[in-house]
Amino acid sequence: MRHRKTGRYFNKNSTHRNAMLLNMMNSLINNEIIKTTLMKAKELRKIIEPIITIAKKNTISNKRLIRSKLNNKYNIIKLFNVIAPQFQNRLGGYTRIIKCGFRNGDKAPMAYIELIGRKIVLKKKKVK
Repeated sequence: MRHRKTGRYFNKNSTHRNAMLLNMMNSLINNEIIKTTLMKAKELRKIIEPIITIAKKNTISNKRLIRSKLNNKYNIIKLFNVIAPQFQNRLGGYTRIIKCGFRNGDKAPMAYIELIGRKIVLKKKKVK
């Protein structure tokens, strides 16, 4: 029976899946946008949004709770000092998933997952 079994397995065992999602969380906090498959982006959204909700309240217990999940002190500092204050007046929906076509090798649907309200830096082209 499959009572209360939720989530996607990605044909990986649990330790590999948890490590993959942890790395994706750290990359998303660090870069504020990542490109991945659509299913992984949907699964990552379910994990990262409660973490941002916890980080909105800047207490020692919340820092310890997130420290047990992220294991990267620079991303924890960025999460509490930069990302969470942007979402103080927002009740949820901190991420956006944008579909961007298919991967060349196996035609898996690809998507960008980004934090809402990130600063977009445009590169200037050099004109000769």
